Amino acid sequence: MARIVARAIIGFARLLTGMQARWNGCMPMATQRVYFANHSSHGDFVLIWGSLPPDLRPATRPVAGADYWLKSGVRRFIGRDVFNALLIDRTGGRDGTAPDPVAQMVAALAAGSSLIIFPEGTRNTTDERLLPFKSGIYHLARSCPAEAELEFVPVWIDNLNRVMPKGEIVPVPLLCTVTFGTPLRLEAEEPKEAFLARARAGLLSIAPQLD
Repeated sequence: MARIVARAIIGFARLLTGMQARWNGCMPMATQRVYFANHSSHGDFVLIWGSLPPDLRPATRPVAGADYWLKSGVRRFIGRDVFNALLIDRTGGRDGTAPDPVAQMVAALAAGSSLIIFPEGTRNTTDERLLPFKSGIYHLARSCPAEAELEFVPVWIDNLNRVMPKGEIVPVPLLCTVTFGTPLRLEAEEPKEAFLARARAGLLSIAPQLD
């Protein structure tokens, strides 16, 4: 049932958005990766996941907020069963007992999964192209063994925020592109600020030019 629903959701996304994948800096390969992208819609990870070849999807887990995807039975089914999302507590847990998000991601990587993450931490509803990156992507890179040579692949999603503008109920069909850029890795002794700036620059480098 989950596989059927996944195909239906991806088919609907393609019909609505045109969903074109552009591999500009790398090729789709069975290499363990962390895909990091700009974030403007709850449908962002659907487009990234659906842009991957079918054989790579089962091993690629979107990282998403438990507070949103556990709100109802339908969301829970889609998040957990259809997309096998890694659901994290973005509040950190008021009593301090919530699992550490970075530790959860490291465990998923150790189990062989690739991940889809959004370093801005929340949906960007401003006029800025990107919000400042949270430090989680850096701590994730630092927590992974150097010998793993984990690739961090920037992914720019264009136009999805215009398909479903905030406050609208009926989506507007528009062509959306998903552009995959050149992978980067954490360099030895690289400071947090330098890595975050380099990751952010890598993502902006594949964004469409503004008029």
